[in-house]
Amino acid sequence: MQTKIIALLFSLAALVAAPAAGKLNVLLIVADDLRDTIGCYGNAQVKTPNIDRLAQRGVRFEHAYAQYPVCNPSRTSFLTGLRCEQTKVVGNTTMFRSVMPDIVTLPQLLRQNGWHAASYGKIFHVGEAMGEIREGWTDLGKSWDEALMFQPTAAGSVSEAGRNLTGGKLAWCRWGAMAGTDDDQPDGQTAAHTIATIEKLTQAGKPWMVAAGFHRPHDPFLVPAKYFDLYPPGSLKLYHDPANITPTKPLTMPAGAFAEAFNAFTDVERMEFQRAYYAGVSFTDAQVGRLMNTLDQLKLWDNTVVIFMGDHGYHHNERNWWNKNTLFERSCRAPFIIVAPDGKHGEVCRSLIEYVDIYPTIADYGHVKAPHQLAGKSLRPLLKNPAGKGREAAFTLVVRGRNYGQSVRTARWRYTQWSDGNRELYDELADPQETHDVSDDSANAKVIEELKAKLKQVGPFLPTAEVLPKGNKASQQAAAGAELSDPELALSHP
Repeated sequence: MQTKIIALLFSLAALVAAPAAGKLNVLLIVADDLRDTIGCYGNAQVKTPNIDRLAQRGVRFEHAYAQYPVCNPSRTSFLTGLRCEQTKVVGNTTMFRSVMPDIVTLPQLLRQNGWHAASYGKIFHVGEAMGEIREGWTDLGKSWDEALMFQPTAAGSVSEAGRNLTGGKLAWCRWGAMAGTDDDQPDGQTAAHTIATIEKLTQAGKPWMVAAGFHRPHDPFLVPAKYFDLYPPGSLKLYHDPANITPTKPLTMPAGAFAEAFNAFTDVERMEFQRAYYAGVSFTDAQVGRLMNTLDQLKLWDNTVVIFMGDHGYHHNERNWWNKNTLFERSCRAPFIIVAPDGKHGEVCRSLIEYVDIYPTIADYGHVKAPHQLAGKSLRPLLKNPAGKGREAAFTLVVRGRNYGQSVRTARWRYTQWSDGNRELYDELADPQETHDVSDDSANAKVIEELKAKLKQVGPFLPTAEVLPKGNKASQQAAAGAELSDPELALSHP
């Protein structure tokens, strides 16, 4: 009799801890400015054991593309399921509700259908000024039941060693080996709050979407000293473009203070930049490990969809650029891993996908219908069969003042059309580093026409004064129709 009672109690406890029938949990992990500098993506220098372990649990996508290679436009796009040509959010100074007040975001949709939605750290963009956290930008109350941002503690604000990498010209471009523990940094606090909320909601039997937004490896590169210790000075290899690289055309690369500072980089500064970035990657990896351990302990893998992603890519000396905001592969493509209960384990999908596919994927798993037309399609078939057919093309936009470029990536080609009439074409099979523009080769004329036709699928971007960021020199130039000479319009830093 006693045995039966104990068994009954365990059964009741299991019912309490289980989410509502048919409702899977969702854990969204977004790392800011993370390129595919990760062990499971083939980088032998970086130390990312936890992200590598996550990839073994799910499907790793080799060709996942952001719709815009800057924070706010990218995040607005994949959380609304719309392309930037539709959202009109093309910089870090436009909060999406100001131009789309009635749009239903992905977490908002789940909230409307019974999920508890919580955001910790940076999921939506967090404001326009360095170090300034604008809590209104979290969309608390509409997208989230709870949303918290964090600051370093007093201990975590102490730098044991550090350096500005541009002689003070770019305040954000600095690294610091910080005192204190992981939880003295905002990302450690993000991990801790994510874990606590998952534990609480699981115990309550409430289905949840919890989003953990890690700031690192985004600049400034401030992480606990132990992560710098993983990469002794001089231990890393730098990438260098070949000597005969095709010169860039107008609008292709951002200009202004960023370019001037990067052009003046010494080899020592380049090495320090890469070392600091890698330290940030390993710090983020450790936080991912904490989240994975929680899912292990609570036995949640069978009823949770986990998405791990960078919000866009990042250059490491490709074309002497140390940032994002280009239409090259390094800026448009980012790491992307999904673990799903019905998905494959430890497999790789080489098909093209886009970040606008995230919204319909989660809606598919949640058995909910989006209230507006989505630009993407569910990735569920590829999770079940990673060798299946993905997209024929992926699209990315960049705006420079009133000029803009639209880029289309196929299995073999990347074609970029600029509004000033310039164009670029790269053969990704023969030239994966995109060092030789072959758009002027007459043999490629038919290819270009086919790719131009694909660009018509997303339509043109028509910039207006209403959708361009306001209040700084760059935006004033844009309003006057001038070419954007300083990328800070699209590269505000927090």
